[in-house]
Amino acid sequence: MTHDHDLVLRPTEAQISAALNPPPGRNGGDLVVETLAALGATTVFGLPGQHALGMFDALRRSDLRYIGLRVENNAGFAADAYGRITGEAAPLLLSTGPGALTSLAALQEAAAASAPVLAISSQIPTAGLGGGRHGYLHELPDQSASFRGVVKSVHTVRAQSQIPSAIEAAWKSALTAPHGPVWVEIPQDVLLAETSVPVVTGGDAFPEELPPRPELTAVAADLLSNAARPAIIAGGGVVRSDASGKLRQLAETLRAPVVTTPGGKGAFPWTHPLSLQSWIEDRHTTDFLEDADVLLVVGSGLGELSSNYHTFRPRGRVIQIEADLGKLEANHPALGIHADARLALQALLETVAPRSDEEAPERVREVLARVADRIAAQELTLEQDVLASVRRALPAGSPSFWDMTILAYWAWSAFDAKGPNLLHSAQGAGGLGYGFPAALGAAVADPTRPVLAVSGDGGALYSIAELATARQYDLDVTWLIVDDGGYGILREYMTDAFGQATATELTRPDYVALAESFGVPGVRTTPETLADDLSKALGSPGPSVVVLPAVLRMFAPTHL
Repeated sequence: MTHDHDLVLRPTEAQISAALNPPPGRNGGDLVVETLAALGATTVFGLPGQHALGMFDALRRSDLRYIGLRVENNAGFAADAYGRITGEAAPLLLSTGPGALTSLAALQEAAAASAPVLAISSQIPTAGLGGGRHGYLHELPDQSASFRGVVKSVHTVRAQSQIPSAIEAAWKSALTAPHGPVWVEIPQDVLLAETSVPVVTGGDAFPEELPPRPELTAVAADLLSNAARPAIIAGGGVVRSDASGKLRQLAETLRAPVVTTPGGKGAFPWTHPLSLQSWIEDRHTTDFLEDADVLLVVGSGLGELSSNYHTFRPRGRVIQIEADLGKLEANHPALGIHADARLALQALLETVAPRSDEEAPERVREVLARVADRIAAQELTLEQDVLASVRRALPAGSPSFWDMTILAYWAWSAFDAKGPNLLHSAQGAGGLGYGFPAALGAAVADPTRPVLAVSGDGGALYSIAELATARQYDLDVTWLIVDDGGYGILREYMTDAFGQATATELTRPDYVALAESFGVPGVRTTPETLADDLSKALGSPGPSVVVLPAVLRMFAPTHL
């Protein structure tokens, strides 16, 4: 009797020949790049360092495309965006100690947003591992310990024969739902030593699927089919699992209104009659969702932003579909279904009974009208006009990447992404500096369409060095910098809380002149000319910078 797991794929003649006759001059670094190529990688991001030179030298003997950034954290953000856009694990090559640690904030964002990043770092020589203080350059007592609380999994290599299996295991981990960053570290001497390990020619690149338990989807389908006022919250898991079509089909079958979280932007059509859009940070929306007798939450943990800052108190039954087991029922009791969003939505589609509810679109219109009236009463015409200008200028199929800045906070609620996987921000971990380097990674992933980055002047200074990267690789990214002379949102928070702001004001450069010093064209715009200037920049190949001097305000919160 033969079982499927007893079957072993026979090597081809070409693979046998390559194994028996490896080319001379290969080292451990070659095993790294060969394994990545065998798994399907075509592009790597990173920044070289002394202990990692064996890995970087091997790149010139491979067909992998290397995109080098100027700061490791920015390289991590670029890999994050590449992973979000392609759905592939994005290799990130780093050096030891300071180089590795500088990537931590980017890896935290990748973890919070479930972006598949495969970080491969060098380590001090093997003799120095184990916690002794040998005094090697970049030495840490336990480098991997700095990453264990951030990434999905850690893989430590101590011999060349371990490299292919460790990288393959990390690749699968990064791409198994929920996606996320993983960490591989390889000592300097292992990377540099000549290798007798055969050329890596194959690998299992397919992660395991995460299907729902059928008894749970049967109960969920029954609850939804018999609900009087069902509603749906769609999170980033819907986007990542490419389940937007199934979400729409289920919503239309159930006649259930849908609101998307900041991470789920574009998961449901903005102008659909059942679309509550993404005004989730609003009391009117919160009240509507609390009134649902059955609430389906797909691909969201209902964290701070997705629950109107934990003021959301559902009164009906909650069904939560979530791939991250740690998020399942973490904030609200629910019928918890641990599953990939696409597979769970498909199971529901196969079992729910259609509902008729002619009044659902009218209830949606009423909520959106109340939201619009609330915003209109706050005299925020400038902010709404600026956001509308960005939407007019950005081609419908182009992705945008938003830093933690006031205009991004507006975009979470009020910007029509025009489709799934097109609007991304740093709202997962909430660190500064994400927008521009992430946009560069997206431009590498898909050079056929222009990419927009949006930053404030505070966030822009985190990643200004990457203007050199944009120019070096001629990446088609337009960077909108909203210059308000400080950390604008913190200025608002502190003024509201304490009556005045401290440590929020910034001396900043002439961003147009600075961009031009890198050979990147720049233009200073106004709210009135923004749409035209942004359209011209996005329509011109290569990188560009558009600077908008403006002090924008946030709409009043409803959770206080």
